[in-house]
Amino acid sequence: MSGKRVNWMERIAVIGGGLLGGSLALRLAGEKDVRLWARREASVALAQELGVEQASTDLAATLAGVELVVLSVPVGVMPGLVDRMLEAGLPEDCLVTDVGSVKAVVHREVAPRLRERGRVFVGSHPMAGGEKQGMEAARRDLFEGAMCFLTGREGAQTGEGECLETFWRELGCRTEWIDPLAHDRVVARISHLPHVMAAVTARAALANPEDARYGGGGLRDTTRVAGGHPGMWAEILLENREAVGRSLVEARDFLGEILASLESGDHEAVLRWLTEASELHASGRAVIQNECG
Repeated sequence: MSGKRVNWMERIAVIGGGLLGGSLALRLAGEKDVRLWARREASVALAQELGVEQASTDLAATLAGVELVVLSVPVGVMPGLVDRMLEAGLPEDCLVTDVGSVKAVVHREVAPRLRERGRVFVGSHPMAGGEKQGMEAARRDLFEGAMCFLTGREGAQTGEGECLETFWRELGCRTEWIDPLAHDRVVARISHLPHVMAAVTARAALANPEDARYGGGGLRDTTRVAGGHPGMWAEILLENREAVGRSLVEARDFLGEILASLESGDHEAVLRWLTEASELHASGRAVIQNECG
């Protein structure tokens, strides 16, 4: 495979008909020979209605002759599903990737299964999504402008890694190679912690849901992602619990600081705490603007 041209991936199987898998299949439909496998007939019917003609519940037919397989299912399901894929005839000369939100467990549980059977695995994590899930929420432009992590670093030195990086860039993603454990630490801070904090704000601010009618943009913006699928997020948080736990301890310490300052009536401390947060926010926005334009 390593000797093939960078744009060789024409036959692609997307395994999973949720938001990411459905959006990926929609984006590729009409440009590539894309097949979508979904567990439920309803998801298959909806995908076909939206324009993904080769949607099916037949795993073997979906995998026949493909050059790239994208696992777009919950991380906990991946090991068993990979075993099924191997039994169903996963082509030997194909590259397998995933779109999971955590990476250490994928490289520990999924990559060896494939490597032992002579297949190549390189991890992916496009930072794209939304509160709504399922094929019904899929959209073609979901990946435009998103950061896509590629794991682990050894893949960056291979032809397969080059092919995969080009694949995501052609979908509009920015890309960066990262170690799986480093990935999990980063996303714990910039994705998983914000979700927990949004949930905390929702629970505290909306303890009486009737109060929502008094809220403005601040309440809406700070609680938006709390509307994400609870089952999916419970799995993500538990799979990355060590890194998320460390980030939550840091957040608890910051909350302790502002609480102590408020209890003592220390205006200067409150101002300093808020100023530091404002400056960090501004610095983060500058980084995004410099990178994304």
